[in-house]
Amino acid sequence: MAFVDEAEITVRSGDGGAGCISFHRERFIPKGGPDGGDGGKGGDVLIKATRRLYSLYDFGSRRYFKAQNGRPGRGKNRSGKKGSDIEILVPVGTMVKDKETGELLADLLHDNQQILLVAGGEGGKGNKHFATATNRAPRFAQGGRKGKENRLKLELKLIADIGIIGLPNAGKSTLLSCLSNAHPKIADYPFTTLAPNLGVIVFDDEQSLTIADIPGLVEGASNGRGLGHRFLQHIERTSFLLYVLDIHHPSSGDVLKDFSLVQQELDSFHPSLIKKDQAVVINKIDLTPINNKSSEETCRAFNDLGYECLAISALTGKGVEKLKQLLRDKALSVKVAEDIRSLYMDPDR
Repeated sequence: MAFVDEAEITVRSGDGGAGCISFHRERFIPKGGPDGGDGGKGGDVLIKATRRLYSLYDFGSRRYFKAQNGRPGRGKNRSGKKGSDIEILVPVGTMVKDKETGELLADLLHDNQQILLVAGGEGGKGNKHFATATNRAPRFAQGGRKGKENRLKLELKLIADIGIIGLPNAGKSTLLSCLSNAHPKIADYPFTTLAPNLGVIVFDDEQSLTIADIPGLVEGASNGRGLGHRFLQHIERTSFLLYVLDIHHPSSGDVLKDFSLVQQELDSFHPSLIKKDQAVVINKIDLTPINNKSSEETCRAFNDLGYECLAISALTGKGVEKLKQLLRDKALSVKVAEDIRSLYMDPDR
């Protein structure tokens, strides 16, 4: 299934049912009063986030969603049935915007979070509501209100604890498969990953972290080279970033320059990305480096710059358990910091 992170849809709520014009008919009561029932309310359009979905792929084949109309009222004071609501399922992390104005209508950040998009039209009142002392037999009732139609734009930004970034062919997908339950495509050529992949790291105590592998960046991605910045929006919501660098074949001839190149591309997309907590992985130490500094020297260089750094082999698994512990510790520290920040920003505190 292809990964799709943008879609346009049209939604329409149900029309309200019309009120009924009816008069009581009963033997020996020749002048029964009005007894027209109310029309039923039209169905609402709801949108709900679920972790069971990963992409907006389904909206390629279905783009129009309409709730059911309310049923008209009937005699003997019987109200019409309410129209059935329609619920649209989207992945967690989906933003809903008005297609015409760009206004953000909903940002679905949690599993099972549900938002009312468009309310159904109200049902009309039956003629029983319009009887007065001077008009005891009203021969009119309200029509139901029409439903509303909106054109919407859906944008998906994946929500993950960790975002894996780096240049093409650095071993990001191999690392993802080694750390988690994901099975991304892996091959010995650049741009094997053409869309983000999600995985879950499960620890012995059943705690877990979600991890997203972002397709490789190249120099000039901000100008559209390679895949450009097409998928960088998916690391905007990650807690921290994990740079994966190839010690055996650095693209620029130096691992530190590769790191700087990736940072420049992140900064050109959105400066807030390089302000996230970050760690560095030097990958492919199972291969003998040619004309490169040793992995230990390289890690010390990153430590001197203030970055935690580990040398690993995603292919053989060497150093991966230590990396898992580092990721867990950093995720915990980020969560604690966010909890403290939200506590002090709480207006009710």
